[in-house]
Amino acid sequence: MGKVRAICISKRKGTQKSFVEEAVFIENHGIESDAHAGNWHRQVSLLSYETISEFNERGAEVKDGAFGENLVVEGIDLTSLPIGTKFTCNDVELELTQIGKECHDRCLIYYKMGDCIMPTNGVFAVVKKGGKIRIGDTIEYTATS
Repeated sequence: MGKVRAICISKRKGTQKSFVEEAVFIENHGIESDAHAGNWHRQVSLLSYETISEFNERGAEVKDGAFGENLVVEGIDLTSLPIGTKFTCNDVELELTQIGKECHDRCLIYYKMGDCIMPTNGVFAVVKKGGKIRIGDTIEYTATS
């Protein structure tokens, strides 16, 4: 079981996301008003709070949304979960579709740190059932075998 530490959205792709207190998740689409929503396999991105904290301890000084992540989750080792893992938070159901991603352009974080955590630690999901998620909500998962 984990906790939602941050929710972030952006109006344009390729930009850092901005913190919001709550968000509406739309079935088979993604987060309302987020540029990455749509009919594809990376509707929602998740990153662990612990990974971001470790990166900041190395001098990164990044804020929530800096990596383009939608949800920052504490207490779940996201990259250890298999594709197909189901996440539930309130009425919202997400399904893990991808672990990591290729970064085509080096971001400012990469140039400062010589590294970026999203390509190896970010995970992506589709919205299987819509609803609302707020900061502080509990998120649970069921891994597939």
